[in-house]
Amino acid sequence: MMSNKPFSWFRTIHKAVKCPERTFYFWWRIASYLYRSKKRPGKYLARKINRHLIRNYHTEIQLSAHIGPGLKITHFLSVVINGSAVIGENFKIRQNCTIGLSGGAGKPGVPPAIYIGDNVDIGANSCVIGNNLTIGDNVTIGAMTFINKNIPDNTVVYTEKILKMHLSQKR
Repeated sequence: MMSNKPFSWFRTIHKAVKCPERTFYFWWRIASYLYRSKKRPGKYLARKINRHLIRNYHTEIQLSAHIGPGLKITHFLSVVINGSAVIGENFKIRQNCTIGLSGGAGKPGVPPAIYIGDNVDIGANSCVIGNNLTIGDNVTIGAMTFINKNIPDNTVVYTEKILKMHLSQKR
């Protein structure tokens, strides 16, 4: 819960209630833990919590996604992360971003997944779509960028489009 102090359930729950922006992280982590449990009631409760989070925050992170500590969502609006995503520590994502699988099949015998390293920052309105896709550590993905290829470590990626409008001649 973003503190250097030793872990305490009381402090964690207090922060989750006191700071609304941390409430999502708290409940998503609880739901993710329950989803990974082998007991059926835990999975049911996890799905119920996740549906509530989706409805209230308009952010859908599937419970099977593996996300390291330090997740930061700057604006809870239309963020979608597929359950096959494996994301490292200190991941920052902004509004209207999608991390998901493409419609095509992956390599035979290899389950499709998207691997994102540590300290990755994804700008607003970006999409990371593919099967068996790897984004390295310390990568910054600019706003409105479409990623469908592997990105090496220590890279800044952005898409630049210049649109020119031609005005019709006056009559």
